[in-house]
Amino acid sequence: MSYGDNFILTLFTNDAELARRADEAGINRIGLDLERIGKAERQPYLNTWISDHEEHQLPELRQSLKKAQLFVRTNPIHSRSQEEIDRLIQGGVEVLMLPMFKTTQEAGMFIEFVAGRAEVSLLLETAAAAACIKEIVKLQGIDEIHIGLNDLYLSLGLKSHFELLGSGLMDFLSEVVVEAGIPFGFGGIGRAGDESLPMPPDMVYAQYPRLKADRALVSRVFLTPDYTKLDLKYEVESFRHRMNEWYNSPDSELIRVHNTFAEIAKKL
Repeated sequence: MSYGDNFILTLFTNDAELARRADEAGINRIGLDLERIGKAERQPYLNTWISDHEEHQLPELRQSLKKAQLFVRTNPIHSRSQEEIDRLIQGGVEVLMLPMFKTTQEAGMFIEFVAGRAEVSLLLETAAAAACIKEIVKLQGIDEIHIGLNDLYLSLGLKSHFELLGSGLMDFLSEVVVEAGIPFGFGGIGRAGDESLPMPPDMVYAQYPRLKADRALVSRVFLTPDYTKLDLKYEVESFRHRMNEWYNSPDSELIRVHNTFAEIAKKL
């Protein structure tokens, strides 16, 4: 299997029909975003999506999946995290993502609560967590670390998630996580060739092999304006094909595109 074929794509949705189509198209993980605590307060003026997903939608979603893993983003660590995690695992969730953790202790608590019953995905999206990344990667039981670009750029006081992606901090985080042998991902992807976006998706694609990342979220723009009019299988295959091409590109080309990406990011 090639880099593109092995690339892990995750889709948040509570739409059972979209979940069915995405599963058929080869998206690897599909599920709910149940994060509520603090999210609206963190991003009050941004055009970011706030989930309306509900836990009771899990059974219908699960029935739509034949190949993809059932996935949930939980709340940050709180007084009833153990109960929340237990319910989700009992409901068949196979991958659980922890958002907005700030300390190694919080990440460790999440791993302890999951107790090997599901895969653990740590969503690193705070400056505090980035500062202790070398300690976090020493924890046993982490199945992946994903960098949440939107909240992390806000936490760092940067101008945009593109500025963060083009920064030396991303290189540092990638190096630490990859060296620890932990699968690494970041951000979300749009459709190949979608020229309506402020940053060409192809330039974003190139950052994944450069940073040795092998997973991403499927962003809302991938599915717009109307997913029912998209050939999702074709779009996913196009993404995977292009990722293979970038993976096989010389390092000099990846560096050139990164430099161009960083320059564009400064102007957005």
